[in-house]
Amino acid sequence: MPEPTGPSADNAARANIGVVGLAVMGSNLARNLASREGNTVAVFNRTYSKTDELVTGHPEAGFVATGSYEEFAASLIRPRTALIMVKAGGPTDAVIDELVRVFEPGDIIVDGGNSLFTDTIRREKAVRETGINYVGMGVSGGEEGALLGPSLMPGGSDESWVTLGPILRSIAAIAEGEPCVTHVGHDGAGHFVKMVHNGIEYADMQLIAEAYDLIRRGTGKTPAEIADVFAEWNRGELESYLIEITAEVLRQVDAETGAPLVDVILDQAGAKGTGAWTVQTALSLGVPVSGIAEATFARSLSSHPEQRSVSRDLPGPREGFHVEDADAFIEEVRLALYASKIVAYSQGFDEIRAGAAEYDWTIDLGAIASIWRGGCIIRAQFLNRITEAYAAAPDLPVLLTAPYFVDALGRAQDAWRHIVGVSAEAGIPSPAFSSSLAYYDGLRAERLPAALIQGQRDFFGAHTYKRIDKPGTFHTLWSGDRTEVEAEDTH
Repeated sequence: MPEPTGPSADNAARANIGVVGLAVMGSNLARNLASREGNTVAVFNRTYSKTDELVTGHPEAGFVATGSYEEFAASLIRPRTALIMVKAGGPTDAVIDELVRVFEPGDIIVDGGNSLFTDTIRREKAVRETGINYVGMGVSGGEEGALLGPSLMPGGSDESWVTLGPILRSIAAIAEGEPCVTHVGHDGAGHFVKMVHNGIEYADMQLIAEAYDLIRRGTGKTPAEIADVFAEWNRGELESYLIEITAEVLRQVDAETGAPLVDVILDQAGAKGTGAWTVQTALSLGVPVSGIAEATFARSLSSHPEQRSVSRDLPGPREGFHVEDADAFIEEVRLALYASKIVAYSQGFDEIRAGAAEYDWTIDLGAIASIWRGGCIIRAQFLNRITEAYAAAPDLPVLLTAPYFVDALGRAQDAWRHIVGVSAEAGIPSPAFSSSLAYYDGLRAERLPAALIQGQRDFFGAHTYKRIDKPGTFHTLWSGDRTEVEAEDTH
């Protein structure tokens, strides 16, 4: 054991929480924790120079520097609580093994990285057998949020939340007087919700990029002029962190060339995997997240220059694209952006609901919207409307059917349809706008062509089908006399 047992040993320990992994996110979270009254923070990094750099650079924080896992464990009061901020995958597993070695039953290990939620479920089950609590926690807000106040999405046991709750509330962002943290659910629930958060983030960013592209190509405005458009939008119902920073990005001038920085940046978008995880998981759950999927695929397309370079001579529209009334066009783009944004969030919350049902989590969707109002990348005024929608109807089956969103979509749909049509005619790719509208119309449709698909499936694979006029499962003998027979329902 790393230290003797008993009250005197507990009194000798100095820190109520420790951080393992002191890259930018870990260092900033450690500084945030140390700045809050009542917290003393132990820090450990595999390379001690990182630890020394943090401790000497911020003497006001009063960090407890440690040079080994044994020393780290001995510096913590019970129940020992360690926040891991290392790369997901193998490095996380390695740190867990070391902490399990020096921790005791009742202690708490928190993974604050972007781990795949199924890995978190596996790890929680394994660690629980030792009597130690394991918590997967989503952390959103980037480097600035980690330092000043992130949105936090912890999973884990009820027992661990008793200790973690006050600590996490002390460092979380504040939105309308409330800390942006809640106990999401057990085992992998926290990382699942963070995964979907990131998927929504992909969609939100792609939609904004499509809006920018349409305005620039249609009106000929410069990036700086479009920045003013986004700044104006940020004073209305689209107010959000992403709209705010978009204006800042578009205003930036490249120091070397004097050109707008957005024109100097290579048009190949990176991705770290959470968008793909969101789409893959949605497919396994049978949840359509077409807006998120198209945003993810758009990044993939952008990152294949070898395909794009040989495709530039493919036939396109014969005429150039320019709008006559720039102000009216920009307003239509704004409405299309807002409507598509509603769809993206609705799809994301559908996936959270389905995940909760599949993995037996109790997740308060209104609380999730509430903790996303501050600290995180997708923070927006819009989230208040989602919180209100779930407060009024906790079992709301489709978010966009809440009265506020029905009204908003009613106001936006004519412009939305026009923008999608214009982009198609002009040959301007708008996959997230287009797929979001198709999803919306799919929900609205009284009857979908899936009936034909079921007929095809029964024809080539005897997959059977159901009828609209009587119960049971049926199969048609397609060869010969086309007789329909009732089939044994094995599906």
